[in-house]
Amino acid sequence: MNDQELLRYSRQILLPYVDVAGQEKIIHSRVLVIGMGGLGSPVAMYLAAAGVGHLVLCDFDQVDLSNLQRQIVHSTDSIGLPKVESARQALNKLNPNVKITAIEEKLSLEQLDEQMQLADIVIDASDNFETRFTINEYSFKHQTPLVSGAAIKMEGQLSIFNQTKDSPCYRCLYKDDGGELAMTCSENGVLAPLVGIVGSMQALEALKLIVGFGNSLDGRLLLFDAFSMEWRQMKLKKDPECPVCQSDHASEN
Repeated sequence: MNDQELLRYSRQILLPYVDVAGQEKIIHSRVLVIGMGGLGSPVAMYLAAAGVGHLVLCDFDQVDLSNLQRQIVHSTDSIGLPKVESARQALNKLNPNVKITAIEEKLSLEQLDEQMQLADIVIDASDNFETRFTINEYSFKHQTPLVSGAAIKMEGQLSIFNQTKDSPCYRCLYKDDGGELAMTCSENGVLAPLVGIVGSMQALEALKLIVGFGNSLDGRLLLFDAFSMEWRQMKLKKDPECPVCQSDHASEN
């Protein structure tokens, strides 16, 4: 690191469990962020600010006026731009030291497979179960740690899936489309700071995984009720009949 980087990241480096060695890990890390909406916005901004060396941003949507209530990486001037381009411009202003790869399309399975191999961590900031299931499958295939978050109405959730043979995967948690959880913000609404809370915690968990300190949420599901301001925690168990990570399937990978 040069003097400017030491100054920029000084408040993190002061932490004994980060220090210079941990900051070097952050600078040399590559994180794949899928979705540049309400969750992906704070995720990308905090990871860029923290100095993640390479952010790969994936989203095929464009910025709309209705996005601006909660998708804070975008601005009024960004309306009509691809979300990944809008995010790239904002993140370059925030931290020009970070390399940004913007993928303005829905990833094919071949592209997802390639990006998952290259990434140190993948962050699921998508808004539908089909995408979440696919991300989980390829994350497990390559044992790329998955940071999963979701938010709707006044409820949020967060978990980590380390994708090891002993830990549960996302399909151990949800067997189908999740029922009511499959609802979208456009159909049911969401209070703006809620996605900021969940997205910020996704970024926090990603940094902990990169540096290697603290207790992760692997094997645990954190639930947040913004209406009552209550947090709950559930333990997750590996499903022996999981179509993704159960032993027979895992042995094929």
